[in-house]
Amino acid sequence: MGGMKKKSVGSSAKNKDSTTASGSNPTPKKEDSKKSPGSKQKLSVAIEEAAGRKALQNMKAITVQALAKNLGVKISVANSFIRSMEARGSVKVAGGYSGHRIYQTVVQ
Repeated sequence: MGGMKKKSVGSSAKNKDSTTASGSNPTPKKEDSKKSPGSKQKLSVAIEEAAGRKALQNMKAITVQALAKNLGVKISVANSFIRSMEARGSVKVAGGYSGHRIYQTVVQ
């Protein structure tokens, strides 16, 4: 059925010229920069209490995604911060669905 298309004479000549010009030794690869596939990099990023509260006060609708974007952290970090604030009673769920919750600050 379908197969490899024949290369034109001009393109095959260009390929031969480029390989002979660069030599037989291509750029050396860095062996030390490779990581083993089983190792994961552990990152410990936390939101400071004061910075988190300030960001929450300035937001109209508090969502995990908006907080992560506002503070420049990952969504998982922002989610854990909002859950800790909810456990303390600083924010409460105002709406949302299916994991996309909208929170509001609680005035104390």
